[in-house]
Amino acid sequence: MTATDPDRIDEATARIVDLEAELEASGTTTREEQALARARAVLHEWVDSVSAVVATPGVGRVVLIHANGTESRIASPELPFLLAVPVSFGGDDTT
Repeated sequence: MTATDPDRIDEATARIVDLEAELEASGTTTREEQALARARAVLHEWVDSVSAVVATPGVGRVVLIHANGTESRIASPELPFLLAVPVSFGGDDTT
């Protein structure tokens, strides 16, 4: 992980809230430690309910299939590549 830049984080959260407002949908920003800890705990529990993952790097999408059969879609330029299994041509020889 890289160090965080508070100014960049503030700019990103403000941009996202503004975009949501254009769609007449409200959004909230969480930066306070206790609220952020709660959000992380909820996210960990949600991720722990995942039973299958479909990573599609070509379209920048990950689909999570939860234990109850529901789907959650995440659009990300980075996550699908992190989850994709590297290509292997069957040998240990890397030369």
